[in-house]
Amino acid sequence: MDWYSNSLISLSRQRHAKSRSVNAENPTGEKGKGGMTASPLGPSRKGSPALRNVPAGAEVVLGDIKGPGVINHIWMTVPDRTSEADCFVLCDLVLKIYWDDDENPSVESPIGDFFCCGFGRECIVNSLPIVVVPARGLNCYFQMPFRKRARIILENQHSNPIPAIFYQIDYSLVEDDMPEDICYFHAQWRRERITQKGVDYTILDGVQGKGHYVGTYLALTTLERYWWGEGEVKFYIDGDDQYPTICGTGTEDYFGGSWSFAKQENGRTVEQNYCTPFLGYPYYSRHDEAIHNPYHNDDIMPQRGFYRWHILDPVSFNENLRVTIQQIGVGYRGLFERQDDVASVAYWYQTLPHVKFKSLLPKEERWPR
Repeated sequence: MDWYSNSLISLSRQRHAKSRSVNAENPTGEKGKGGMTASPLGPSRKGSPALRNVPAGAEVVLGDIKGPGVINHIWMTVPDRTSEADCFVLCDLVLKIYWDDDENPSVESPIGDFFCCGFGRECIVNSLPIVVVPARGLNCYFQMPFRKRARIILENQHSNPIPAIFYQIDYSLVEDDMPEDICYFHAQWRRERITQKGVDYTILDGVQGKGHYVGTYLALTTLERYWWGEGEVKFYIDGDDQYPTICGTGTEDYFGGSWSFAKQENGRTVEQNYCTPFLGYPYYSRHDEAIHNPYHNDDIMPQRGFYRWHILDPVSFNENLRVTIQQIGVGYRGLFERQDDVASVAYWYQTLPHVKFKSLLPKEERWPR
């Protein structure tokens, strides 16, 4: 079980595993087969570092790995948008991961949102399991064990071919049998373009089995005036019905902040972004949109992206789980029910089989407004 202890404390211990990696130059991860493709510089000189000209509508296999094993790191990037026709690529590329013999994906999300970059906009994310660095370097460090097989698929739902997809998936083949109590990584994207007044937005439901919830990414577009962050996050665990077992105190509280994330500058209230290992507010359109689109900063509703990782405080469930968040604001007359545009990614581990996800919204319904 030494492969299962990736931390500074365990670095000195022997690992009973075999290190492997798949990318465009070694798609099968075979031992001694990396970087063999020739380039104008000669054999094994950066001959095929990317998948080229991936057609619209195509699914490409990034990895098809026989287990037992564990994925330790996923890195990928795609070219930055160069024209209006290329916008929202991060919304249109869908990451899917299948475990063992399951025909339904356990991970299904637009790649931008999966890597905490909603709205089709990349931003800097400096957290423990998800890291995004300039420019559009997308990294995931969630450990993903599997017994029989791991299939990692990227579907191009964009209207144009993707000129290049660069990627690398680092994994270990495990010499011993997997522990009996192993859980499989899951992630699911959802969105309501306009939430229902007085009805909590559902981050996750329909989960059946035993496992633990490990993270939330929230992409919020505020559609109404005044402060938006009074909604509480609720965890309905193992049969909870009307009331949850765990209920937070507010949206900015759940993401580790307080008092509107605000500071005062020259008599103005200014929201502050932050990234920490477990909590973050990496994107705010009023700060960041001008970097991407300096001419239309006033044409968009305020957009905010947040992450919260339950790594040291996982939410355990034995039978089922549902996670929701309220849309509640406060103004001069007190609390009020809001309607906003909310998208999210839920991250969790659970036993297989899992309940089949609802169909992903069409790409046009995933684009920011």
